[in-house]
Amino acid sequence: MIVKKLKANENVVFNDDAISYPVELSNIERGEYYVQAVFDMNLGDANIGSSSGNFYSESTKINLTKDFDKVFKIEANNIIEPIKFNETEFLKELRVKSDLLSNFHKKDIFVNAAVSLPEEYYDQPDKNYPVVFSIFGFGANYKLHSGHNKFLRQLGEQPTIVIYLDGNCPEGHSTYANSDVNGPWGDALVKEFIPALNQKYRTNGAFLLHGHSSGGWTTLWLQVNYPTTFAGAWSSSPDQVDFRNYQNINIYETDNIFYNKKGTPLPLFTIAGRIPVISAKDFYRTEHVLYRGSQIHSFDAVFGGYDETGNRIRLVSSPTGEINKNALPLWKRYDLSVILRDNWGNLKEDLDGKIRISVGTSDNIFLNRSVELLEKEMNALNANIEFDYFPGDHFTLFTEKYKKDGIDFLEKNYKNWLNKQK
Repeated sequence: MIVKKLKANENVVFNDDAISYPVELSNIERGEYYVQAVFDMNLGDANIGSSSGNFYSESTKINLTKDFDKVFKIEANNIIEPIKFNETEFLKELRVKSDLLSNFHKKDIFVNAAVSLPEEYYDQPDKNYPVVFSIFGFGANYKLHSGHNKFLRQLGEQPTIVIYLDGNCPEGHSTYANSDVNGPWGDALVKEFIPALNQKYRTNGAFLLHGHSSGGWTTLWLQVNYPTTFAGAWSSSPDQVDFRNYQNINIYETDNIFYNKKGTPLPLFTIAGRIPVISAKDFYRTEHVLYRGSQIHSFDAVFGGYDETGNRIRLVSSPTGEINKNALPLWKRYDLSVILRDNWGNLKEDLDGKIRISVGTSDNIFLNRSVELLEKEMNALNANIEFDYFPGDHFTLFTEKYKKDGIDFLEKNYKNWLNKQK
């Protein structure tokens, strides 16, 4: 239910006017349920269920019968407290107010991150360090997960400053891309956050990138769009890098994302890239109830935009699964395969040898197939981009060899950066 100007002690009634799935409330199977209400204040966090400032009720057990006149009263009288950041001597929080994002959204917006310092940082006050940006996948939070990627702390013998970026925004993951909906996140990072980082900590000017999943796509996007700012990018299992394979369909040629031409439901998530777990129809229609901060809405916010009347242009109609052809020109602006293919002549000098993409051969969301399409395009251009495929799915990749190969690549690019400084 969407409510506006709700006052204290006023009621909100959930009935068949509410957005629901899989059926309207009057047709839900009779029986016992646990019910919980969450009042989304949309204050900035991505996940409605954990967004600080949101109100919620205790989980309540109810028995739904055919007595449609029975009323269950649920009070959302708890408030979600902000997640605390556990700062230590070597792990610091850095919040930089972005004028670019604040002006876009007409309210104060901050670019947030955790800064992990080398253990020798305070003992060698005259030494400067390279920076590795670590970008989490969808749904992660820098306050909880920062400091865990210990393999990023060294490039060979060189200690690093590791920056754990926070991709969360009200619509999901910003991916640090300049967006019609989310605002200029890429420019905010490069033009505002990095100068503030340089001023506060002893960086040496070398900035490298690593990310997984949505963070992997972010890594590629930043390297491609700010090729002289970043010295190298290791992208792990990135979200779709070629929209000819978006959740295993070609959005430019397919009319429906829920069913194939035979009417068979299409899977969105699988086990080992083969065994369906959830269909695209169920995934999209469930997220339609959540309405913001979920994975599909996150893609829509980054890649999509608004029509002339100010309404959102989304790729897929949630009720039917039909693809909105008006969304395709907007999405194509973010198709990394198209960008690299069409602009490699201009990008080659600044990107040559700076990109590594690694992915599992049994990715749960078919991301390996999208990477394969990009590799074919890059091979046709003789582009010096590393592609590597490993046994495993989206979540089982990070073996010691996987990490070593990625770190070796970043170390090589750091040495290349050092040589250019000479």
